[in-house]
Amino acid sequence: MAVYTEVTDDALTALLGEYDLGTVVAFRGIAEGVENSNFSLRTTAGDFILTLYEKRVDPAELPWFLGLMEHLARGGITCPQPVRARDGSALRHLAGRPACITTFLPGVWPRKIRPAHCAPVGDAVASLHLAGSDYAPERPNALGPAGWRPLLDRCLPRADEVQPGLGGQLTAALNQILTRWPSNLPRGHIHADLFPDNVFFLGGELSGLIDFYFAATDLLAYDLAVCLNAWCFEPDMQFNITKSRALLRAYAARRPLNAAERAALPVLCQGAAIRFLLTRLYDWVNTPPGAMVTRKDPMAYLGRLRFHLGATDEHAYGL
Repeated sequence: MAVYTEVTDDALTALLGEYDLGTVVAFRGIAEGVENSNFSLRTTAGDFILTLYEKRVDPAELPWFLGLMEHLARGGITCPQPVRARDGSALRHLAGRPACITTFLPGVWPRKIRPAHCAPVGDAVASLHLAGSDYAPERPNALGPAGWRPLLDRCLPRADEVQPGLGGQLTAALNQILTRWPSNLPRGHIHADLFPDNVFFLGGELSGLIDFYFAATDLLAYDLAVCLNAWCFEPDMQFNITKSRALLRAYAARRPLNAAERAALPVLCQGAAIRFLLTRLYDWVNTPPGAMVTRKDPMAYLGRLRFHLGATDEHAYGL
């Protein structure tokens, strides 16, 4: 979440005039994240989130994202729900951007990750994969393997400004990853961005998942690889196998991994690491001056990538 586009009082009042949500009580920008402009909105009807879609989100794909969220909720996944205006549509335009109001989920994301957080996350990812299995529309993963080379090419001119030799390291790693990337694993709808700030806990229990705007149709086990990168490394870049084991076992208890998925974990984790390294690197050198946004350090993912490149099999992850 972030704020790139400001919303005036008059524009917000006009927008709410299209809904049955009452009048504004409080409205403020949310600085966390790097993708869309997000605002906390409180009206006389309750609490909501207003999102203006920026940057990587294709407006033509928004119905897919919103439809997936509604479908998952019907399947028992707690996630934000689009709020429809009086004309029945959830999509609007505001300040020159596509926009949507969604329901607010109570809870907070964990700032310090403990093993006790990881099993609920594994269970939630498996539940999401199962709940989405009968959502018919598909969306190719624009930030999957086919997108990594073009993204690296856009980063290379300034990569060595971040760390000398970084461009060469990433080029060599990507060549290795793409050569070994699997193509015959189970596929389905994945969240693809289930970082701690997209998972809420309340009273010690997982209370909901947010931010589905990187969701796509891709390898299910790749979603697990994203989670292993996001949840199982300590601040000093040491991999915590206790956290990994808890996450993977909870996932497998609901949706068992087949032998090919287990064997592919190292390269899937390598791919997830380089994907987030590249997008963070691009944002690091291209974030507009003055944007209300919290940039994320791309180098945090270089240590992760190195760990995964050294992993020989699934045993490195506690399986």
